[in-house]
Amino acid sequence: MPKMNLSHFEAALLFALFTSVVLGIVTKKTDAERIRYGLRSFAYFILVLFGLGWLMYFGHG
Repeated sequence: MPKMNLSHFEAALLFALFTSVVLGIVTKKTDAERIRYGLRSFAYFILVLFGLGWLMYFGHG
């Protein structure tokens, strides 16, 4: 089986994607709510990812 060499950013994106899908499926009842909640939680994950990235960048400055 080939090895996957993911950067930290790519691994964080995959985590955000899979977690958002699971949260959308588990927490909402209708398909429309699931999709909307999954997309919103994915956007929040990405927003936090960039925010923490910039915070660490300026913290190490």
